[in-house]
Amino acid sequence: MTSQHFSRRAFLTLSAGVGAGAALAACGGGSSSGSPDGDLQVVKRFPDAGLVPGTVRLPISLGDKTGVLGKESNVELPTTLTASVEDAQTGKIIISSVSAERHDEGLDIPYWPFVVPIDVQGIFLLKINEAPNSDCSFQIEDPKNVLMPTVGNELPPFETPTTSDARGVNPICTRTPDVCPFHSITLADALKSGKPVVYYIGTPAYCQTGTCAPGLDALIAVAKTVGDKAVFVHADVYTDKNANEATAAVKEYKLTYEPVLYITDATGELVNRLDAVFDAKELNSALRTAGIA
Repeated sequence: MTSQHFSRRAFLTLSAGVGAGAALAACGGGSSSGSPDGDLQVVKRFPDAGLVPGTVRLPISLGDKTGVLGKESNVELPTTLTASVEDAQTGKIIISSVSAERHDEGLDIPYWPFVVPIDVQGIFLLKINEAPNSDCSFQIEDPKNVLMPTVGNELPPFETPTTSDARGVNPICTRTPDVCPFHSITLADALKSGKPVVYYIGTPAYCQTGTCAPGLDALIAVAKTVGDKAVFVHADVYTDKNANEATAAVKEYKLTYEPVLYITDATGELVNRLDAVFDAKELNSALRTAGIA
């Protein structure tokens, strides 16, 4: 079993799921034929860093030898996946059964977000019953060693680019044809508002059909319903359209991937974090749980 590491741009390529030629971050396993009878591969849609003890979210997609499987593939993808979680070192089953529902609202590539309670550090295997030849490893780290914001702690304030002060980022929002409406105030000011904050770091221009652009569109739609119950802020990923340098917003949080969505309560404490992929359905569920939507 090997752990594969991808650059930020490669991770975005995976998130975009650009058909059969996409980078396939498949977990360990044998060959696949595209058959739903045990030859599917698990495609990791969560980052290798930043998971700490507590409630752990592990979104995965499915693939075969042609690449990541989308809505238009010839394979009939299940509505529900089931799995167990095993300690990779001892072989002990720590969670015997957990399920995840299919999500694909506004996305070309379906994903299944497993949410599991793990209170200890270590390396574990997510073993999908529908893809028995493909185990997916993940590591739960000591929170003291994780540099990015984690649930249960204050979301660090930051002076994100706004329409009145771009802070060296051009364009401040790569959404087209119009920038999103989440650049009127900085994250730092939003966290002083006394309201819950929904903070999104993503680059729509480089992930138009994967997660970043659909995720931002979903945020825009839900913000109209939420109204002034929460403050929404967006920060893009690159300093210019050439996408050579990450913005200070990315560097400040020590991110090695995106998109990422942070949801705080009215005090600024981080209550949820959605990494790498989410759809409108999961977004609305997360906001409802946080008492926002």
